[in-house]
Amino acid sequence: MKRLKILRRWFARKLGYARLMCLALLVVFAGARLWDPPPIQELRLRTFDMFQLIDPRHKTARPVTIVDIDDKSLARLGQWPWPRTRIADMIQNLTSNGVVAIGFDVVFSEPDRLNPDLVASQMRSLDDTTRAKLRELPTNDQILSEAIKRSRVVLGETGQRAISSELDKSLPFTGIATVGEEGAERFLFEFPGLLRNVPVIEKVAAGRGLFTIKTERDGLIRRVPMVMRAQGNIMPSLSLEILRVATGTPTVLIRTDKSGVRAVRLKGVEIPTDKNAQLWVHYARQDPSIYVSAADVLDNTVPPAKLAGKLVLVGTSAVGLNDIKTTPVSSTMPGVEIHAQVLESLLSGAVISQPNYALGVELLAALVIGLLVIIFTPNFGPVRLVLAGATFAAILIGVSWFFYAQYRYLIDFTYPLLSTTAVYLTLIFASFVREQRQRVQIRGQFAQYMSPVLVEQLAQSPEKLVLGGEEREMTIMFSDVRGFTTISESYKHDPQGLIALMNRFLTPLTDVIIERKGYIDKYMGDAIMAFWNAPLDDAEHEVNACEAAIQMLERIDAVNKERELEAAEGGHVYIPLNVGIGLNTGIGVVGNMGSDLKKNYSVLGDSVNLASRLEGQSKEYGFPIIVGSRTALAAKDKFAILELDFIMVKGKTEPEVIYAIAGREDVMHSAAFQRLRNITIETLGCYRGRDWQGALDAIERGRKSEDADTLEKLFKLYEVRIKEFQVNPPPEGWNGAYALLTK
Repeated sequence: MKRLKILRRWFARKLGYARLMCLALLVVFAGARLWDPPPIQELRLRTFDMFQLIDPRHKTARPVTIVDIDDKSLARLGQWPWPRTRIADMIQNLTSNGVVAIGFDVVFSEPDRLNPDLVASQMRSLDDTTRAKLRELPTNDQILSEAIKRSRVVLGETGQRAISSELDKSLPFTGIATVGEEGAERFLFEFPGLLRNVPVIEKVAAGRGLFTIKTERDGLIRRVPMVMRAQGNIMPSLSLEILRVATGTPTVLIRTDKSGVRAVRLKGVEIPTDKNAQLWVHYARQDPSIYVSAADVLDNTVPPAKLAGKLVLVGTSAVGLNDIKTTPVSSTMPGVEIHAQVLESLLSGAVISQPNYALGVELLAALVIGLLVIIFTPNFGPVRLVLAGATFAAILIGVSWFFYAQYRYLIDFTYPLLSTTAVYLTLIFASFVREQRQRVQIRGQFAQYMSPVLVEQLAQSPEKLVLGGEEREMTIMFSDVRGFTTISESYKHDPQGLIALMNRFLTPLTDVIIERKGYIDKYMGDAIMAFWNAPLDDAEHEVNACEAAIQMLERIDAVNKERELEAAEGGHVYIPLNVGIGLNTGIGVVGNMGSDLKKNYSVLGDSVNLASRLEGQSKEYGFPIIVGSRTALAAKDKFAILELDFIMVKGKTEPEVIYAIAGREDVMHSAAFQRLRNITIETLGCYRGRDWQGALDAIERGRKSEDADTLEKLFKLYEVRIKEFQVNPPPEGWNGAYALLTK
């Protein structure tokens, strides 16, 4: 473990933590590429879409014709499905025109509803003779079966999400063989169910294939499975089966290795696939010229050149039949044309693929370029950095495009580019952090003499260095440690210990004020002056100041507990620290005050003086936090506030109602606080109404109540005043205000 730490420090010293982090990033990105989560896949797929949009497959021949069950055919011949006799006529006309093979992108899964025997059963008005003659006629399915026998027809089938019926074991399947280290089954897409054609036509077809097409996560069709599993059977796709029938290949051969399927082979044709036996479709632009209307085929009016020697696919482009798909080159491509695109790609040899070494190339590119960035980026200036980044990006994109344009190989540049960008940004961020750290150090040095907030403001706005000020509504705080003279005397032989003690309690108090958006004006020995709503605006300055005061008492309690434990362990006298806090809200003049040689951001005004007086009175009233009326009014819904007195401060002509903060909102709603509040209200009411005996009776009742010790100092204060007023009553017109004798 120790050696590892030494090695890590050595690398950090030689390379720097930023470069070590970037090396770790390269490893993380390599792991992400090997894992290949969906976001990385989709980024790669979007890149391949862009390549196909820029350079789609160029048609040099048109070996496929689509017989389209289009809107024109539906208008002339009626809704789909048509009678099977009409399909038989279509096959007969196509065969007579010399087509090589016919594939159906539809499935005939149920008997024709117009079969004579079904018509005989359904029509009520028929006489028995006619009904019997109808039942003797061959069915439409049998007529279609005979037409299929005389041609090379590949029937379409579809995979289903559930098993709908037992498979007829007597019906034929295409032969599939696997060559390689692994079986193909576990790599293939699988459908639990299989929907086949009616047996009478299934038995006589030259082939049968799945026309099911799986979309990607974003709904696009980029890859078409060449081989799939359906209800436990391995089956070729419709396009592969058409090609097998056309080439006379008896069996489809699947080549596999440890990573999955590598290729599918027919006689003289090897089709590269991904590990799931999917072919990347090399799309051409949509080509209306390969379509012929099914109605024209039935009328036998299609030019012979469009059919002779062609592979024919029967499908639909009609919107109502819902076979419209989205591809990288078209948002509305009929599903039957996707099968045609696959056949054209395979027959022309214009296929695209991801070679087995693609992943290795991508990982190597990410590693090499990432290392180059790690080595050289910290030494480059801004312009050279931008040029280097653009160069690396151009190289990655250029290499990827070269492989696609020249060899139709799909090499992903997004992963190396993403990895390199992450490394690049990390280094830039590390450089930024390093510069910021230097700035923080500089600000920290100045902050020994000035407020960090002011230092930052002055750094951003140097014009604020001029002397002057502004009037703002602010909340001012004064705090002081009670009995600090006695405490300091105990340290007369340990001045360093006294300084350590001051730092020990001033630090948490300062932290609280700053955390609650306050500004430290100055330290006066053990006292702190702070204010809110300057230099930065604070819409809740009264609430923040009150919360800071409560937290300051909590922090002092924590310090006292630590000191008490230390005193017990060290065997010396423990004297607790008690803090008194005064808060007042009002208008003050705030700004940079001082001389050209030294300035201090501070505040002046009557509101400041009152806050100082309130702090001094906290020991008299027995509450550590005393606030002025404007502060209390703004914070009354969030704190337990108790009215204490109506006082006249020296130097002020207007009296002020003062309050104590006894706790937060939970205390405010407690039964104990409500009792205390009711006692003070009754006492103050009697006192201000000159009902001296009533006030004394209220005080006595209050002393008998629970938690009355909290009000003991307040009770004694009013008892002294009342006894004096009983001897020397206040003058007429007395409003209950009491003139403070001390500052």
